[in-house]
Amino acid sequence: MERVEALVVGGGQAGVAASEHLTRFGVPHLVLERGRIAERWRSWRWDSLVANGPAWHDRFPGLEFTAYGPDEFVPKEEVADYFEAYAAKFGAPIRCGVEVTAVRRIPGRTGFRVETSAGPIEANYVIAATGPFQRPIVPAMVPESAGVVQMHSTGYRNPGQLPEGAVLVVGCGSSGTQIADELLRAGRRVTLSVGPHSRYPRRYRERDYCWWLGVLGRWDIEAPEPDTRHVTIAVSGAYGGHTIDFRRLAERGMTLVGRTEGFADGVVRFAPDLAANLAAGDRSYHSELQQADDYVAANGLDLPEEPAAWEIPADPACVTDPVLELDLAEAGVTSIVWATGFELDFSWLQVDAFDAAGKPAHRRGVSTEPGVYFLGLPWLSRRGSSFIWGVWHDAMYVADHIATHRQYMAYRAPGRV
Repeated sequence: MERVEALVVGGGQAGVAASEHLTRFGVPHLVLERGRIAERWRSWRWDSLVANGPAWHDRFPGLEFTAYGPDEFVPKEEVADYFEAYAAKFGAPIRCGVEVTAVRRIPGRTGFRVETSAGPIEANYVIAATGPFQRPIVPAMVPESAGVVQMHSTGYRNPGQLPEGAVLVVGCGSSGTQIADELLRAGRRVTLSVGPHSRYPRRYRERDYCWWLGVLGRWDIEAPEPDTRHVTIAVSGAYGGHTIDFRRLAERGMTLVGRTEGFADGVVRFAPDLAANLAAGDRSYHSELQQADDYVAANGLDLPEEPAAWEIPADPACVTDPVLELDLAEAGVTSIVWATGFELDFSWLQVDAFDAAGKPAHRRGVSTEPGVYFLGLPWLSRRGSSFIWGVWHDAMYVADHIATHRQYMAYRAPGRV
C-alpha cells in the first residue's frame, strides 16, 4: 500500500498550483493525472484556440510567457507547455497516466483510501483539482437518426473535420461564438443559436477587459448576482482579440436564431427570444463601458475616449424577422456543434462533501468532509477562481489550511511519545 500525506487529483492548472504551494509549505504530496499535464488544454480544445485573456494576465505569478508579448493571446498548445514548464520549475511530483476511480474515508481513523488504475493509495488529505470542465453536456434533442453529424465543442477541431454543408452551432458563449466565427471564415453557411448572455469589450480606452475587471474589483466579487449565475459570457482572444458583436457576424453572412428549444420531424425549433437576448447583451456591454468611464473620471486617468465603442449596429433581417424553425435537410445542415457547456462529475469522490443537490459543499475550497478540498471550481472563493491566476491564489489558501492542520495533528503533550 502506497501512502502519501496529500494527494492531488488532476494535473491541470489547479493541480500544478496546488503542488507549488504544498511544496512551499513543506507538505509531502503526490499529483495524479490520468492524461498528460494540462491534458484538457490539448485534447478538449479546437486547433486554433487561444487563451481568452492576454499573456500578461492569464498566467501564474512565477513565470511569464516569454515567447509572446504581454497583450498577445497564447495558443492552447503553448498554454499546456507553460504548465509543464511551470511544474518542472519546482519539481512537481506529478504522476501521469493514472486515473483515480474512487476515494473513500478509512473507517475508524484519519485518512482516505484512494483507488487508482495503478493500485490503491492512502492519503491523509485529498484535493480534487479536476476543474469545472468534467462532463460535456449534449442535450438529448436531435436523435442520431436525423442524419447529421453531432459533436460537443470538446470534439470539434477545425472546419475540415466536418462534412461539407451548413453547420448549426448551439451556444453563444466564448466557445460557440469562436467556433461559429471560424466556420464562417472557412466559407461555411453557419446558423448560431444565441441564448441569454453577457458580453464585454475586448479592449476599451487602451485597456483589455481583464484589466478593467481588475481595477473595478470585479474579479474579487465573492458571489454572482442571482440573475446572472447561469448567464454565459461572450469574449474572444481569437484573431488578435476582438469584441464579440453578434450583429457584425450576421452582417458577414451568419444566420442568428434564438435559444434552441426542440426538434421533431427533421426540424429544429427556436425560441422567439433572439432580439431580447441581444438587447440584454447590449445592456451588459454598455454597463461595462459606463463603469470604465466612471472609473477614468473618478481617478483622473489619461486614457483616450472611445465613442465608437458605444455604437450598436442596426438589427439584421434575421433579428427583425426571426427564424423560428430550421429544416435541417432543406437548409443543407450536415453538422451540429453543441457548445452547451459542462456539468460536474465527482462520482469518484465518495465522501460526505456534497450538498443535497450533489454539488460540492465547501467554503473557499475547504469541504464539509475534513481532509477533502476542492480547487478550480467557478466562484470557489470569488469570480476569478476558475481562471488561471485565480486558481493559483485559491491553491495558496487550501495548501495553507492543510499545512496548519498538520501542525495541530503533530502536537504531542509533554511526556507523551
